[in-house]
Amino acid sequence: MAIAKAERLMNLALCLLGTRRPLTKHELRSSIEAYRGAFGPGSASDDSFNRMFERDKDDLRELGLVIETVDGIDGETGYLARRDSNRLPPITLDAEESAALGLAAKVWQQARLAGAASGALQKLRAAGMPLAGERDDVDAGQPHSALEPRIPTHEAAFEPLMLACRDRRPVVFDYRKSNAARPEQRHLEPWILECWRGHWYVAGWDRDRDAERVFRLSRITGKVRSRQGKFTAPVPDHVTVRETVERWAGEAATGTARIRLRAGHGYPLRARALAVRELGDGWDELEIPYGHGLDAWLVEFGPDVVVLEPAELRTEVVDRLRAVAKG
Repeated sequence: MAIAKAERLMNLALCLLGTRRPLTKHELRSSIEAYRGAFGPGSASDDSFNRMFERDKDDLRELGLVIETVDGIDGETGYLARRDSNRLPPITLDAEESAALGLAAKVWQQARLAGAASGALQKLRAAGMPLAGERDDVDAGQPHSALEPRIPTHEAAFEPLMLACRDRRPVVFDYRKSNAARPEQRHLEPWILECWRGHWYVAGWDRDRDAERVFRLSRITGKVRSRQGKFTAPVPDHVTVRETVERWAGEAATGTARIRLRAGHGYPLRARALAVRELGDGWDELEIPYGHGLDAWLVEFGPDVVVLEPAELRTEVVDRLRAVAKG
């Protein structure tokens, strides 16, 4: 039925756009097959057709079609949709806006949105709207910028979680914490996906813990499965969720830590260091911000990092390394 209605609305729109003079209800009824089949002689009353026609006309207007009503000489009302009234205005973008569009499209080259982004840019170019940074002597479909931004989305969990966030659907998946040998099942009401330091995180309401939680996509094992039902917890605004991801991923520092770092290694740590001191023998001592999630980050550097203080951070890193060693 939905397909039949869409086809009927499309035919009605084409008739109204294709005519040079107003068409009466009778003319539209005899011109559109869906109206003829449903409201032919002896099949339905004029009142039923009139109600359907008025609903269809209102639906087209809600979709943005400008339909004019014209009183004829004979007193019968006619309808038409002038092309000039239903043509989009010329697209005008300043340099900053066009640059932002081009940048956004390039970011999603590896994601599900890549096709939509590429198609949108092609339509803009076809309308004569060059994007900032593109040259006439370079193929618009080929990358030529010195800097090509990308957000990697290699995790299989990215697409189902993105759709679940959009549709507000609960999900269930198996999750392996960095200090655990085996994954455990988690039930989540996903709010939003955030990329931080090259890793994707999903923030949401953990039904098992009855609290707000953040999960790193690379630690999700198996498939993300959707569940029926609505969210049970309110969804906070975007800014709050982003701060939550940064806090759980270790962005919000509450103190400082001292670590030993092998020379020539750990450049992300060196970039955040508050102070660096050469120790000799191939090691440096760094003072870095200390916050939630730092232990999980330090584990990724393996034998190139040794935690000196605080003691609780050293214990957390050792526990994580032992869990990894146990498999």
